[in-house]
Amino acid sequence: MTIRRRALLGAAATLPFAAPSILRAQESFPSRTLRIVVPYAPGGSVDLTARLIAEKLQPVLGQSVVVDNRGGAGGNLGVSEAARSEKDGHTMVLASASILCANKFLYRKSMPIDPIKDLGPITRVTTGTVFMTVNANSPYKTFQDVIAAAKKDPGKLTMGSSGTGTISHLTIAKVSKVTGADITHVPYRGGAPALQDLLAGNIDMMFDVIPLSMSNVREGRLRVLAAASAERVTYSPELKDVPAMKELLPGSNIDMQSWYGMNLPAGVPADRVAKLHAALVKVVDNADFRSKMEPNGFTTVVDASPAAYGAYMQEQEKLWKGLVEDSGASLD
Repeated sequence: MTIRRRALLGAAATLPFAAPSILRAQESFPSRTLRIVVPYAPGGSVDLTARLIAEKLQPVLGQSVVVDNRGGAGGNLGVSEAARSEKDGHTMVLASASILCANKFLYRKSMPIDPIKDLGPITRVTTGTVFMTVNANSPYKTFQDVIAAAKKDPGKLTMGSSGTGTISHLTIAKVSKVTGADITHVPYRGGAPALQDLLAGNIDMMFDVIPLSMSNVREGRLRVLAAASAERVTYSPELKDVPAMKELLPGSNIDMQSWYGMNLPAGVPADRVAKLHAALVKVVDNADFRSKMEPNGFTTVVDASPAAYGAYMQEQEKLWKGLVEDSGASLD
């Protein structure tokens, strides 16, 4: 037997012990269908964003990408499902700022995970402000009209929200604290039923992200009175003339914006996270994707690296903690 043949046979004898690690090291990524968990029911702005991203990611990553809606418990069921998934990069979660940075302060006793510790960051994908809308038949023509009416008749005006502790609730709590206006908060199980009651005239106003309402704004059924961001939203033709907080409440430092970020289970190998980051940047940071977001009041945003997004999440957590404490909201 030649020396070369003996060496080959010796290597073959050890292959069963080495093969699993060798195969894992050499496995291409992604190697199967990817999943984007959405911690909301189908049809909302996060769900629509996730579906557009999934469609655009497939040719970039060379694998199918499916959206898995896991709504419930204020988004906690979905992020928990993602956090406990296999740490191989095939499961991501698209969640809002409120789920990632506020829920741990709203659900102090029952929060199943800590998003900062149990989820790994990839990048933000979109950001959008919160707007005050009223029925087109409402007597209130301006933001100042609403505040004046709320001060004149404390508690009479009603504002619907997508739920206690959501960005819509935290916004009205912040505005009420700054202005001294007494507006009754009416929480709903999501933005859609609140919108239906606004259109029906059962509530006076909403403060919420705008994509769900834009078709009604364009068709003249809703009137937009204020942007809760510090600056005007200049990228949307229908919204560019809506006054913002620096004009309406100067010195208040109100800048309510909702961003959506893509995360995955903590502990996914860094090279896989980097590949997903590069793919998402390619999908999100381009004119085609932006053109589909901006008419609905959202625009695109990407972070330079997963680490940069992780640092941003930590800073945002401090901001959202303060908003929760100001509102007095608790979901335990």
